[in-house]
This record gives sequence, structure tokens and C-alpha cells, in this order.
Amino acid sequence: MEVSGKIIEILPVKSGQSANGEWRKQEYILETEAQYPKKVCFMAWGDKIDQFNLQQGEAVEVSIDLESREYNGRWYTDVKAWKVSRNGSDADNSQSFGSQDSNAPPIADITAFDNGDIPF
Repeated sequence: MEVSGKIIEILPVKSGQSANGEWRKQEYILETEAQYPKKVCFMAWGDKIDQFNLQQGEAVEVSIDLESREYNGRWYTDVKAWKVSRNGSDADNSQSFGSQDSNAPPIADITAFDNGDIPF
């Protein structure tokens, strides 16, 4: 899935230690440029933070994977970036964090639901 817009905020890097070793992530707030702009918080993990090198005010198209998980009866959703494009050029070589095939068509367009229609 792709979402495009302007980076309006870059949150501090978070890091920690897990059973799999050290990790770090950074979250970004992107605002779409639709008639009714939406804000989307997405994250980059590990080396992708440095590869993307996103700057506030930059216009980008971000390829994302969505993943939800349940913990203690509550559901949490991650929006993970796996590719960033600036002005039609890729800032990454399309390596994915999840199972998304970079050659597959987008699952959905986030702006497709702006008119209030049900997607089925």
C-alpha cells in the first residue's frame, strides 16, 4: 500500500533490547494532500531509519505494510515503511520488513475511502 504527502513531524528515535537483540525505530507523521488531509503515523525500523533519511517538510510517497496484533484483549496496529520515494525516485531498493511483495499491486489506496463509500 502506498500513501503520499508531506512529512510534518519526526518523532524521537526509540530503542531497546529484546530477545532478538538490540532494536530501534523512528515514527514520522505524514499529512496527505487530499481535499480533506489526513495524518498518518508510520514507522521505520533499524537501518531503514538511516537509509530513508527523511526530513521535515519533505514530500514523499511511502510504501507501507499494515499489521495488527492482539494483546490482553486489545488490538494494536503498526504502519511499517519498507520503501520511500521522493519525486518519483526510490530512496530504497525495495527491501521489505514484512511479507509484502514489492512487485505486487497496492492492496488499497488510503485516499479511496475519502468519499465515505464502503470499500466492498
